[in-house]
Amino acid sequence: MHLLYFWRGDNYRRDLDHGVGFHLNQANPLLHQIGIGESLWAFTRKIDRRYALAAELVVSAKTMNPRGFRYGPYRVWGDLQQSRYFNVNDQPDISTLIRSLSLEAKADVLGRSFQGKAAVRALNETDHMRLLAYAEILPLEPRARLLPEERLEALLMAGEENAVARLLRDEPAGIAEERRRYLMTEIVRRDRDLVEELRDLYAGECQLCGWAPRRRDGTELCEAHHVRWLSRGGGDTLTNLVLVCPNHHRAIHRCDAPFDFGCNAFVFANMREKLKRLRHTLVADL
Repeated sequence: MHLLYFWRGDNYRRDLDHGVGFHLNQANPLLHQIGIGESLWAFTRKIDRRYALAAELVVSAKTMNPRGFRYGPYRVWGDLQQSRYFNVNDQPDISTLIRSLSLEAKADVLGRSFQGKAAVRALNETDHMRLLAYAEILPLEPRARLLPEERLEALLMAGEENAVARLLRDEPAGIAEERRRYLMTEIVRRDRDLVEELRDLYAGECQLCGWAPRRRDGTELCEAHHVRWLSRGGGDTLTNLVLVCPNHHRAIHRCDAPFDFGCNAFVFANMREKLKRLRHTLVADL
């Protein structure tokens, strides 16, 4: 079952500025009825008040948020290779197409038909094919790119301020200037202290597999991983960090494995790998 979501314009613009997330949160359990490989379409309202098609997330994983999460307990994740964000600037108004789909959208102002849990709606296959045809010629949003997160985290961990600055300068990802300054200055200073705090908390052991290089070899080899990637707007806080061995760290990034707060596990294509040790609180970012 494919879905359609109304993405509030202010939230859409904020997400583009702070790092596209390739995920969606909702209070409606309908969100988790979508199948892996099916499409979650999103439309939004532009500053000029017209509506435009914003994104197609081809779902790769479904996870739960912590109890009480402000945007609802359900989250879906889009495949990074197949999902698309569209440039909304020069799009014609999509209101007529949305109203002609099988779902009901009768309010005078289209967005009012998509409020609260009704913000996400089921689509039939014909609806999905019509949106696919409409999106075929749409230009992609140039800012909807992710920074190379592995490289960014490695440079931050090493305290390579100049290298971080070069990376942010050379990568044309969609990052607002405020976010860029944060990554280039404050985060470089704070990150190393947080890593040491995390290592002390877990005696240098991987929270997933228990590998303990400090105890075995007297050296620190486990690395801090941001549960919500920095390039997707995640914060550099202890509540957004876990300590993992280099192998698990590479696997999480290469497989784009999201974290499921419902079972404290990373979600890979064919398995969920649960944290064996969790002594600090993890908090889902926006």
